[in-house]
Amino acid sequence: MRNRFDRELDILNNELIEMGSMVENAIENSYKALINRDLDLAKSVIISDDDINSKEKDIESRCLRLLLQQHPVAGDLRLISSILKMITDLERIGDQAQDISEITLNLIGKTYIKELTHLSQMAQATIKMVRESIDSFISKDIELARRVIEHDDVVDNLFNIIKRELIELIREDVKNGEQAIDFLMITKYFERIGDHAQNIAEWVLFSITGIHVDNK
Repeated sequence: MRNRFDRELDILNNELIEMGSMVENAIENSYKALINRDLDLAKSVIISDDDINSKEKDIESRCLRLLLQQHPVAGDLRLISSILKMITDLERIGDQAQDISEITLNLIGKTYIKELTHLSQMAQATIKMVRESIDSFISKDIELARRVIEHDDVVDNLFNIIKRELIELIREDVKNGEQAIDFLMITKYFERIGDHAQNIAEWVLFSITGIHVDNK
């Protein structure tokens, strides 16, 4: 019975890793579509959200079956409950990648009002957080999970820098307003992605230590 349960847990772990990879690709592609003004890539991110949502439902069903049928012990229960929390954050990251790409569709064909230097740094920082939060789960790496949590300060700082830059552009010329709002929304979505990656890392720590600390 235990061997069967362990096999089911292995499948569950692999499913979560696959979902993490899907979400990471969605963020990277949403960023690339924005930088390169790539219409087809932006559309592919929007379409891919259905697959991410479907994967979340599959993992959720598998978790619930294990809880109901196998009567897991404390450590297993902690792992399964953590996975249920993590897939919620992963699904929301997928939603935000989709939101970024939907705004990108409106920006394609327009001259950007500013260089995207800080936005690129922010996007790379959030992609790093998501990737390393999943890596910390795979390797059960407590220190890596903690570094992900700490890295959210970098993302928040970049958000504040970009927000000030956009406000200044509106002050210089009110005609910049519409596009500035689009970029502010994109920046906010990346900031939220960082928050979700932080949440994932916190649940990784809980799955290992049994202690959940909300760092917000």
